[in-house]
Amino acid sequence: MGLQLGQTAPDFTADTSQGSIDFHAWSQGKWVVLFSHPKDFTPICTTELAEFARRKAEFDRRGALLIGLSVDPTESHREWIKDVARVGGAEVDYPIIADPDLGIAKQYGMFHPEADATVTVRSVFLIDPSHKVRLILTYPPSIGRNIDEILRSLDALQQSDKQGVSTPVDWTPGDDVVVPASLSDADVEKRYPGQVRKVTDYLRFVPAES
Repeated sequence: MGLQLGQTAPDFTADTSQGSIDFHAWSQGKWVVLFSHPKDFTPICTTELAEFARRKAEFDRRGALLIGLSVDPTESHREWIKDVARVGGAEVDYPIIADPDLGIAKQYGMFHPEADATVTVRSVFLIDPSHKVRLILTYPPSIGRNIDEILRSLDALQQSDKQGVSTPVDWTPGDDVVVPASLSDADVEKRYPGQVRKVTDYLRFVPAES
């Protein structure tokens, strides 16, 4: 069984396009968006890395570090980055991990030999500042990732942690949030006087705290 939600993201030391890193030390105190790619110089992945590069400031504002991974060596990554920058119109200012022996991919469950025994699948891991895996997305080779959804998921996780709430379908920052069903109506009203929108006994909306 691969890595599961709530587990500690495995630590590792690896070469990257920006030099060697010790993953937990590198990411200490930050959210991390770790995303894998089957190999360098592939068309869909090039568009994804380019968009991550173009929108990196949006992740910076959320206190989140970007880091990619591919099975190819560092020298190949550095050549690929030139294409990525040209496609996205922005420099790739985040590291790309070299994982030629698939060691990290196997630790994270990014290696599905039934799909292809030589490359990683295309996964996204959102990892919190205590190194816990909070969200996992896996995409087929033909479907490009949605950066807006990754940002939205990161916003939702951070809102949930900050306020002790859940976020409903299609939630975006500023929308109402849902209080835990375990709280009594009296407790919810005490915390959010005059702001509770009760739909059912177990579905109660309150404003998102900024």
